Amino acid sequence: MGKRAEPSSSAAAPTGPQGEPAKNRVCVARIGAAHGTRGEVKLWPFTASAEAVRAYGPLETADGTRTFDVESLRPARDFFVARLRGVTDRTAAEGLRNIDLYVPRERLPAPEPDEYYHADLIGLEARDVAGTMIGIVMAVHNFGAGDLLEIAPAAGGETVMVPFTATTVPSVEIAIGRIIVDPPAGLLEPDAPGTAPPASVDGAKRNADG
Repeated sequence: MGKRAEPSSSAAAPTGPQGEPAKNRVCVARIGAAHGTRGEVKLWPFTASAEAVRAYGPLETADGTRTFDVESLRPARDFFVARLRGVTDRTAAEGLRNIDLYVPRERLPAPEPDEYYHADLIGLEARDVAGTMIGIVMAVHNFGAGDLLEIAPAAGGETVMVPFTATTVPSVEIAIGRIIVDPPAGLLEPDAPGTAPPASVDGAKRNADG
């Protein structure tokens, strides 16, 4: 069995109002450009099921000053088209571009055993099997060839990508704030293939095989 990380955002975890820790809220969607002339917007849900965005109730902006209800949601190419309550024309829709939408953590279902939210993984220490500090998990990505944890090395330098598999990441210890990484030879070298690809907002799934 693999381990799935329920998506929030793959960007480094932001903070909410008055420095509210990101772990108290989860980013579930991002608004894109306006779609058409009637106030609809492109929407990228970060939930395992796109329809879950509507089920979670009002969605908050990062600063907590605005909330939005998703009145309708339909698929279109590589995004969804959403109608947000109170947004009735293209000008208003364009003003919402690139806004991330959050819900309070308590409004989300508890993860199943061996499942994680991105917000739980981002910020964890990454240590090797001997306990030596490797770095900090900065983001969770999926570029289509498997799920990756982006780690900022403790020694500095460019971030590295670590496959989120049971072989490479044999232990995820949320309660004590760390993961254990058992990388193949050369994976953590600065010039290793896959180092620091561009950011993504896809979800992540931890596979059983390396």
